[in-house]
Amino acid sequence: MSPGRGTADGSRGGRHKKGGKKNAGFGRKRKLRDQKEGYGKKKSLRKAPDKGFRKKNSVSSGREGDREKSLDKSRIFEGVFSQHEKGFGFVTVEGREEDIFIPADRTGAAFHNDRVELYMEKDSSGDGSYRAEGRILRVLDHGISEVIGSFHKHQNFGFVVPDDRHILSDIYVDRDDFCNASNGDKVVVRIKDYGDRRRKPEGEITEVLGGASDKGVDITSAVRMSGVRYSFPEEVQAELSSIPDEVRKKDLRGRRDFRDSLCITIDGDDSKDFDDAVSLSFDKESGMYELSVHIADVAEYVKEKSELDKEAEERGTSIYLPDRVIPMLPKKLSNGICSLNEGVDRLTLSCIMRINSKGEIVDHEICEGVIRSRRRLTYKYVYSLLTDKLAARAEKDKELLAMLKLMLRLSKILRRKREKDGSVDFDFPESVITLDKNGRVTDISLYEINDANRMIEDFMLAANETVAKEFELRKIPFLYRCHEAPSEEKAEELIELVRGLGFSIRKDKKGLKDPARMAALLRKVEGSPEEPLIEKMALRSMSKAKYLTECLGHYGLSKQYYTHFTSPIRRYPDLQIHRIIKECLRNDGSLRPRRQKHYANILPGVAEHCSDTERKADELERDCDKIKKCEYMSRFIGECFDGIISGVTAYGFYVELPNTCEGMVHVNSMTDDYYIFDEKKLRLTGERGGKTYALGDRISIVVTAADKLTRTIDFRVYYG
Repeated sequence: MSPGRGTADGSRGGRHKKGGKKNAGFGRKRKLRDQKEGYGKKKSLRKAPDKGFRKKNSVSSGREGDREKSLDKSRIFEGVFSQHEKGFGFVTVEGREEDIFIPADRTGAAFHNDRVELYMEKDSSGDGSYRAEGRILRVLDHGISEVIGSFHKHQNFGFVVPDDRHILSDIYVDRDDFCNASNGDKVVVRIKDYGDRRRKPEGEITEVLGGASDKGVDITSAVRMSGVRYSFPEEVQAELSSIPDEVRKKDLRGRRDFRDSLCITIDGDDSKDFDDAVSLSFDKESGMYELSVHIADVAEYVKEKSELDKEAEERGTSIYLPDRVIPMLPKKLSNGICSLNEGVDRLTLSCIMRINSKGEIVDHEICEGVIRSRRRLTYKYVYSLLTDKLAARAEKDKELLAMLKLMLRLSKILRRKREKDGSVDFDFPESVITLDKNGRVTDISLYEINDANRMIEDFMLAANETVAKEFELRKIPFLYRCHEAPSEEKAEELIELVRGLGFSIRKDKKGLKDPARMAALLRKVEGSPEEPLIEKMALRSMSKAKYLTECLGHYGLSKQYYTHFTSPIRRYPDLQIHRIIKECLRNDGSLRPRRQKHYANILPGVAEHCSDTERKADELERDCDKIKKCEYMSRFIGECFDGIISGVTAYGFYVELPNTCEGMVHVNSMTDDYYIFDEKKLRLTGERGGKTYALGDRISIVVTAADKLTRTIDFRVYYG
């Protein structure tokens, strides 16, 4: 959790004070309040919206319409409304850098995510002291048609409390629209009438997801609320029948045969889709390594403009959640014919690189190939072999062990070169969430990164750089993975933070524009207690990597050329550039003018869409991890843990535990003093006693609450 995810006054979601989970429709007080808010009124007041609905929700009728005619047209804008749980909101207007603030009493009939027309009543200050402010004139289009939430049943009506805290109003449901939902069920409700400031929205339940405590319902609700595609449509399923289960002889024509090579896959214990296989040899005479990276040839089966292709592009990426995977491609492809499974023939797009003892790629070849993976290995098993923990097994695998040791040697050479070039390597701890057969969390632990993981990472980076460089130099339309340097402002903030933690950092004209300077900064704090914290702050100072059609380089990796080539089963950009590569290979290394124009037209849209789907997938993955972390920590209410302060705000500070669970200590719970926030040094200081709580401090806390609905964990300071 990051600063700002709670409410500024420490309330646990103000919506539930008005009738959320705790007071779910029981007792006379609730009934009387329901009647006041529109639940118990005559049905004629809650008719489904008709043709006059939009006009009814507009302020441009009657006296208000006359008033609108006198408005300055240059101050009227269209945009998308995002509502805060406290009632106010913001409208994002295309072309404006800053959102326009909408006070709670000026949101009109707007619903979260609606496209609206607004009047900007006040411009921003220009110096950042206050932002532009406006009021909503009318709703143009509704952005949300379905809501996920908890159903609360009364005798003749019910209501759904939305899981999304941006949606402030409960949804009224008539008895005829219950869809057999029981009290407390998680449901999908379709909105029939969005209501207004006087009337609640009205909807009908279209699907019952299950009881709130049923297996997987918490994750299913989060998935449905995110709007990501989770099932494949019939037309996609129908297309699968034309795809073979095994590689056929006719598929091998024109391909280079690697089936006699010692090709292996190295992945996690639970992996089922294998994008990449590797093999390595060393020529003593020349002192050259020959590294072959074989990537599943998904483009051979997923043809451009097919239903499979359209669906894969729409999804953009596979999504990995604690209890399931939402794949980009159906299992017949992802786990079957496209997966480089052990002992079977598979088609590949292969990158063969000749690398010298300095880690420089001096020559390469990209070709269509066929492999037969000799072994399906795991990171843990490979690491055990390399560290002689499985010496007896190693005797039986002499050829394999020899290649693995050679791979480790090359990996370290490539890594040293990357470090010399100024690569900014972050080694953040990742959590492993272990579930039982009922989908409940049994443990949260750190995922161990070892030399086997790093080895495969190094080889994939080399292949991605090699492919990007070739196609950029040939000026063929392509997709690149780009990462920009931190802004001067962000770099200055990071330098000041590191200085505030006691480290001396020399300034120069470049600031942190040169990745080598960032790498040097991180080396300076390496091994210190503050290292994990400073790494996090450094990452936050950087812009997010994205897909572009221009090769702008990758700041974090200190690469001039970089793309995503190695995961076409789970990333659409990789699949898209595989098509381009294959067309070039089959057309003497170039594209016909018509195809050049085609890719130049479509790739900007693909880049933008895939950057967006990646962001949404990351958000959903984080959200589901938070749900399970809240579930796990709820069993430790009242227990004490040690952690490190990972964020400080005016209303409290965040503490991260060794298992990566993060919670907040609110200033309201710190009753020993009145604490003042120092924004520059990111610390809270007691006004009377002078006690400080600063970023990076180690601290003991007590768990006081954990809420899956709000995805928040609360701590208080342990005073002993």
